[in-house]
Amino acid sequence: MNPIIETERIILREFIESDFEAVFEFNSNPEVQKYTGDVILESYEQAKKTITDVWFEDYKKYGYGRWAVIYKPDNKLIGFAGLKYLPELDETDLGYRILPEYWGKGLMTEIGREILKYGFDNLGLNRIFGIAEPENIGSCKVLEKSGLVFYKVDEYIGDGESYNWYKIEKLNFER
Repeated sequence: MNPIIETERIILREFIESDFEAVFEFNSNPEVQKYTGDVILESYEQAKKTITDVWFEDYKKYGYGRWAVIYKPDNKLIGFAGLKYLPELDETDLGYRILPEYWGKGLMTEIGREILKYGFDNLGLNRIFGIAEPENIGSCKVLEKSGLVFYKVDEYIGDGESYNWYKIEKLNFER
């Protein structure tokens, strides 16, 4: 599988079905899932369905989606990062999720700007946003270091919770 984005330490590529064990590893980890609102996976079968029914569908329907994060020094799939079109908001979200042992190494910041650049330059997007729970300080910092600017606290589609919302316009993105 060809890389979509490559940095010094990371390769981002589309997921393939055989990634299911790695997907299960990070999506079944309660620390990783703490602020996501997603269900913690309980089986390899659920991991396979995430790959085929969510990510493959996004690639097919929108031409992009979440990508596998490969940490080059370990040659290991450690999570996902990338863009996701949210039709309910008619917006594209920058999102990421990696195993806790890779937190605090600047990996998401390293690729955050590259993902934004890809979205603006390759996909022709005009705006990208991100949402994070205020308590998820690490994620809020990644969004800000990637170049997104905080603009409101609001709920997500009427769920009654408060989230920090960030955005960046193509016009304001510094390469």
